[in-house]
Amino acid sequence: MSLFVNHLTHIDVSLWCPEKGLMGCSWQVDALLDGELGEDGMLFDFGEVKPWIKHTLDSGLDHTLLVPVNAAGVEVSDCHEGICVRTTSPYVMEVRGPAEAFTLLPWDAITIERITDTLSTTLTMQRPANVDHVRLSLSDEAIEGAAYGYSHGLKRHLGNCQRIAHGHRSRLHIWQESERQPALEQHWAGWLDNRYLLEQADITSQNDTTLTCRYTAAQGDFAITLPLERCSILPNPTTVENIARWLAKRIARQSGKPTFVQAFEGINKGAMAEAAP
Repeated sequence: MSLFVNHLTHIDVSLWCPEKGLMGCSWQVDALLDGELGEDGMLFDFGEVKPWIKHTLDSGLDHTLLVPVNAAGVEVSDCHEGICVRTTSPYVMEVRGPAEAFTLLPWDAITIERITDTLSTTLTMQRPANVDHVRLSLSDEAIEGAAYGYSHGLKRHLGNCQRIAHGHRSRLHIWQESERQPALEQHWAGWLDNRYLLEQADITSQNDTTLTCRYTAAQGDFAITLPLERCSILPNPTTVENIARWLAKRIARQSGKPTFVQAFEGINKGAMAEAAP
């Protein structure tokens, strides 16, 4: 007997890719539980499935930086902040923060298949009495049109969004004169893809090639150093509300037309903003 729950939750993370560098990802989570019926005629109460699995994911790798510690050019060490991750290829990066802000994996690359197997094994080991096996299915959102991945941190957030390197893969919709603008959507999504978004006030050092962002949040001290070309600097905190407003203003100013932007933060949520030239 199997019990399934589709669209159970979402996972939002950043990961280090040996080919592309820092990437923002959002994965849809579906679940399948195998087991035997209890005396109540149920395998597991639907009302308990979602909070149980979601709690495990939220307290684990969700909103962390996934690091393949066996990848070439990746070095992990202890530091004052907790953990320091340094990379050399495809570019130099350093991230510092409390241990819970990282998921260190003994692999040479992060793949969705490996993540799926790891989470399924973890949940199976914690399974309720009637359940024999838990199988998760992780997938990218099917997006027709423009999409981009980005990483950021929100120092004022009271939850895990304060972690300096977590990310999302998001849709982008742009309207001008009441019509969608696919060319603009593709342009801006392409420009933003795999960038790090940060608040101007958090920059502690910057030169012609490199930028360092540092802040203290409720969970501890955080810092990240990246190539300047991989960063986008916003005048305000990098909430999805401010991302939508920032994009609307930039696009309206450059195009000379009133612009309406619908920016997503991962899957099925986001913000909308409008700006005049």
